[in-house]
Amino acid sequence: MNPATIYHRPLSEFAFATDGTHYVFRLRTGKGEARSCRFFYADRAAMAPELDFACLPMKKIREDRYFDWYEVRLETKLERIAYWFELSDGAETLCYFGDCYEMAGTPTRADYFQLPFNHRADRLSVPEWTKDAVVYNIFPDSFADGFRTLSGGSDGKTGLGGTIRGVTENLDYIASMGFNCIYLNPIFAAESYHRYDTLDYYQVDPHMGSKEDVRALVEKAHSLGIRVLLDGVFNHTGSNSRYFNADGFYPEPGAAQSKDSPYFPWYSFHPWPTEYDAWWGIHTLPAVNEDAPDYRRFIISDEDSVVRRWLRCGADGWRLDVADELPDDFIAAIRSAIAREKPDGYLLGEVWEDGSNKIAYSRRRRYLLGRETHGLMNYPFRTALLAWLGGGDAADFRRGMETIRENYPPAAFYGAMNFLGTHDTARILTLLGAEDIPADKPERAAYRLSPAALARGQQKLRLAGMLLYSFPGSPTLYYGDEAGMQGFEDPLNRGTYPWGQEDEALLAFFRQVGKLRQTRPSLRRGPLPVRAGRRAGHRAPLRW
Repeated sequence: MNPATIYHRPLSEFAFATDGTHYVFRLRTGKGEARSCRFFYADRAAMAPELDFACLPMKKIREDRYFDWYEVRLETKLERIAYWFELSDGAETLCYFGDCYEMAGTPTRADYFQLPFNHRADRLSVPEWTKDAVVYNIFPDSFADGFRTLSGGSDGKTGLGGTIRGVTENLDYIASMGFNCIYLNPIFAAESYHRYDTLDYYQVDPHMGSKEDVRALVEKAHSLGIRVLLDGVFNHTGSNSRYFNADGFYPEPGAAQSKDSPYFPWYSFHPWPTEYDAWWGIHTLPAVNEDAPDYRRFIISDEDSVVRRWLRCGADGWRLDVADELPDDFIAAIRSAIAREKPDGYLLGEVWEDGSNKIAYSRRRRYLLGRETHGLMNYPFRTALLAWLGGGDAADFRRGMETIRENYPPAAFYGAMNFLGTHDTARILTLLGAEDIPADKPERAAYRLSPAALARGQQKLRLAGMLLYSFPGSPTLYYGDEAGMQGFEDPLNRGTYPWGQEDEALLAFFRQVGKLRQTRPSLRRGPLPVRAGRRAGHRAPLRW
């Protein structure tokens, strides 16, 4: 056996508690190198000179081209656990301790792997309602300004006229499609139509409505059993926000106008006032210093903080924009504030990769280890699904999703936000139907699927929808995908909802799968036995 292929990491997706008495431990080995693996565990708090280890066999749960993965599920009242692994290939036995590989011998207590304490805060749990959530993602500017209407233009370059009241007046439609949760892209005062350049976190954008309109939306949504999530853009503000105020739009001096501004410590200048840290170098989006104490109080901890104020207004949780650019303790503080203000509130993170082993800014992130987000946007699901629908191997989809299932705590896997598209991606129907993508943007803006391409895209979209609504996690649709909207990259994917011109066949399909998801608990919380994954085109590559 090659020790270089053997891997375990404590306090990670390789070792975690699911509740007060149940644990999961995992081990990776070289493919085919071990014929058996055993798990030894003991009470690390025992006062005896020698620890008394119990032994359990480990089960191989997965293999790929290079590695095998083993797992053991432990039930015990122990809260502090020392443990190690024994591997055998039939000819030799290898003992794997904390940082040691030995053929024999007794290590010291400090050499063992350690689970220091099973703390409640380190066990990922999610609000009960999220386990049954079916989410409708609305780009508010583009959805509606009244009952089944939106009077704005459709070029996607300027404000299209959507309002909060328009969402409220169409809640019956949303409920009829089987959605019981709405995720709204930003609604706060901003300079651009997408509103990711916040001007004022306390004000609803006046083009979109008012705080009273948000209250009315939430009240009616709750009466229909629909929860409401808001988009929190806390990594950066707009350059003309009241906090930065580059062009002097607000009467109070901002960070770009005076070093005496209370907002000056929120930003990093080099030198002031013309050069500063900005999100991805975009000068209109100055990056915020999330470690600034006053900024943290403003966003998170004050009685009237942004997070708490809008929860009191009725919101049921927050989605964190660019979560991988927010410090871990900043996210954890938001989670704590939500718990204090609304115990069943939800915190969702935007992460484009496998969130269990994500490394951002040279740090391994801790999104799913209990103290930070409740769940993540499942971009790996979308990536794997599109690859399969594009002609890829179904076994690759299976492997990708099995990796997520093994890496995520069960609550995170069953609580992930699964989706086919967002405001950051091309429309799913366009992606599934188009064969030749135009090279320049004006041509892409004018592009519409031919009848043959449209039929192909619709067929694939139904297949994608069936998998989306039957897969563990919260199925999420981007507004208009159920109606057959088309478009490439933004802003072409953010056009007006086609009221009165919907694809009625697609609407009927998504209404049907929404009803199935609502009425069949097995589709929401059932197990996922993947019995086969083989390359077989698009007709029957997976068996469940």
